[in-house]
This record gives sequence, C-alpha cells and structure tokens, in this order.
Amino acid sequence: MMSKLVNLVILLPIGVVLVLLSVANRQSVTMALNPFNAADTVLSVSAPFFVYIFIAFILGILLGALFAWISQRKYRKTARTSKREAALWRAEADKQKARSTEVSAGKPLDQLPSS
Repeated sequence: MMSKLVNLVILLPIGVVLVLLSVANRQSVTMALNPFNAADTVLSVSAPFFVYIFIAFILGILLGALFAWISQRKYRKTARTSKREAALWRAEADKQKARSTEVSAGKPLDQLPSS
C-alpha cells in the first residue's frame, strides 16, 4: 500500500514534469566541444535539448550520491571497527560461558582450559 502511495504522490508528478519538459524542448541543439572554434563539426554533438537536460540531471544525481558516499566514510569505518570489536567480545563471552558451565558441572579447576 505504501509503495502505491509513493508512486502516486512522488513518481507520477515527476514523470509528468519530465514528459512536459521533453515535449517543450524537442528542438535540436548543437553542443560544440572545441572552445577555440565553435564552428568545428568534428567536436560537436547535436541532440534535442531535453537530452542534455536529462544527462545533466543524471550526472547531478550520480555526483551527489558519490560525494555523500565519500563524506560518510568515517561512519562506515567506525561501523567496521565496532563490528570487529563486537565479534571479539562475543567470542570472549562465549568462552567465559563455556568455562562457567564446566565449573558448574563440577570439573576441577586444574582440568579447565586456561585462557
């Protein structure tokens, strides 16, 4: 139910805006990649203007995701360190639990494995 609501409230208006943007910007535009000679046809690309807008939009999303991922590296490092430390503590707790069950079972202390 929640995904249908997300589709209707968020994705539907975005789709309508993208279709309207595409229809309004169908004219072919030439992008010259040679900064010294704009008339050079070797380094130029012709496409409808909405294609350039979509490419800029997608690049913006990808760059934003990349910078967000890079800025969160200290949190990922902390999480990895905490995970390793928790595994060590869990192993130590299991070892102590096994030792306490052996003691409660009545084994003499000199026969218990030393840690």
